Amino acid sequence: MATADSISGVTAPSARRSAGLLVLLSSMPPEQLVEIIAKLTVSFAPEDLIIAGSDAFEADNYPALRIVPTAAINTSWMLTAADFVNAYQLAIKTGAQSILMLGPEANTLGASGLCDLAKAVLTGSTDLAVPRYDLPPHARLITSAILYPLVRALFASRVRFPMALDVGLSLRMAECLAGAGHRFNTLNQGDAFLWPVSEATVAGLTINQFGVGPRTLPHATGSDFNTIFPKITGSLFADIDAKAAFWQRFRQLQPAHSFAPMQPAISTNSIAEIAPLLQAFQLAYKNLQEIWQLILPPSSLLGLKRLSATDGAAFRMPERLWARIVFDFLLAHRLRTINRGHLLGALIPLYLAWVASHFNIIASGIDSESHIETVAAAFEADKTYLVSRWRWPDRFNP
Repeated sequence: MATADSISGVTAPSARRSAGLLVLLSSMPPEQLVEIIAKLTVSFAPEDLIIAGSDAFEADNYPALRIVPTAAINTSWMLTAADFVNAYQLAIKTGAQSILMLGPEANTLGASGLCDLAKAVLTGSTDLAVPRYDLPPHARLITSAILYPLVRALFASRVRFPMALDVGLSLRMAECLAGAGHRFNTLNQGDAFLWPVSEATVAGLTINQFGVGPRTLPHATGSDFNTIFPKITGSLFADIDAKAAFWQRFRQLQPAHSFAPMQPAISTNSIAEIAPLLQAFQLAYKNLQEIWQLILPPSSLLGLKRLSATDGAAFRMPERLWARIVFDFLLAHRLRTINRGHLLGALIPLYLAWVASHFNIIASGIDSESHIETVAAAFEADKTYLVSRWRWPDRFNP
């Protein structure tokens, strides 16, 4: 007899056929689908794979594969609550043991990287398998400046790309994410982002990351930076707020693992855009003082004043100052100090100043990843500042 699953609307079959790996694909051109299937079938027998996607497959070309239609996942650039709900429902329906969700341009991942993500969740050694991409130093800088340092400091995780495009899930990890996603769906927020690393950490599930080499990144169509930045940071800030009781307790940071070196740093010829970044910061310094004074303590405002008088290759944002800025904006987001849209908009020029500083630092010969690790360590070292302000927000007010 079928049994009702813990996720609303899902019915589990009474006799589930062992089907191995459910591979959920985003919408992509046929030639990319062919590449992905070819790479997967190097490591997995066709009968152990279930391929799901919205694109029309030439089923006659894959007689040994089980192909099921479903809504496309990750149609733009990040997995949403609805994607995880759909993934778990389909896994229950098909009897899959684990799930591999692949975003746009996933055909650019190597066969070994795909295999590592899939095998980790298939063998039961990992609940959440996340990739560590080998990306150019100028790629995914929101992740480098904010997402990775915050997740590392608050959830004691070294996952370098907590907003991964591709992810491997055990069935219990998929159930956990679907439960969180279902809550968003009931609020008509199915397009909201979920943060698998924090969900897994709170649930006590195992997380591992795997070096997968280079990957081509898709572009977020229909959105510009001023739309993307608040959406990503606001989502993470809200998730951190919801899990405050968890991350305020001390946890030991995961041990560091060695990975192949990232791509070489960009040359000085590729940092010509620093001037516009600094101009945006300096203009904001003149125009956003009233807003920043509502969010930042005097010590941070003094640091920004000094930075506003610096230009060119000498511009450097101290790591501790940047950590304090992000922490104070996170706190202001929680307290609704000002309208959240205006709040996150006021963070943008400060982030651009960090980017300019980062480019200057790597142009001086310092490895990009080394600098990002230094930034993340500053967030970790200053966590007590955030915890104190979170518990007693008025204590530090001028």
